[in-house]
Amino acid sequence: MGKMKLNMWIDLLLLLCFSLIVGIGFLIRYVLVSGQEIWAKYGTQVNLEFLGMNRHGWGNIHLICGIIMIFLLVLHVVYHWNLIKSMFAKFMGLSGGALAGISVFLLICLSFILLPFFINPQVSEQARGNKHYQIEKRMHKHQFQVK
Repeated sequence: MGKMKLNMWIDLLLLLCFSLIVGIGFLIRYVLVSGQEIWAKYGTQVNLEFLGMNRHGWGNIHLICGIIMIFLLVLHVVYHWNLIKSMFAKFMGLSGGALAGISVFLLICLSFILLPFFINPQVSEQARGNKHYQIEKRMHKHQFQVK
């Protein structure tokens, strides 16, 4: 397969992954809503699924598409490296300051990718059962107390 044809396939797969990531992100955010939004919309706790998967299953596919997209993006940069170098040389000049700026920018991007692996979440206990049910139960109990 020629280099141009391979570039075209990489670009098409990048567009497909990007479209999947955006579409699944919208699906998770606006259709398969979180627990609090389920209560607001349906008035009770229900399970929301699309094609047999809930928001967590779609989140896994979202992550896999993101990883594939990163891999394809690296391939894209590798295959376009000569073009990238010539553009920087022509438009920005590869002075020491420009190289330092580019290096800092790339390190920031890399840190955004790797940061989740170094975060320790705050852990706190949560009451067992459904919060809304417990609140309604307490309210109902206080309404009918005899003094």
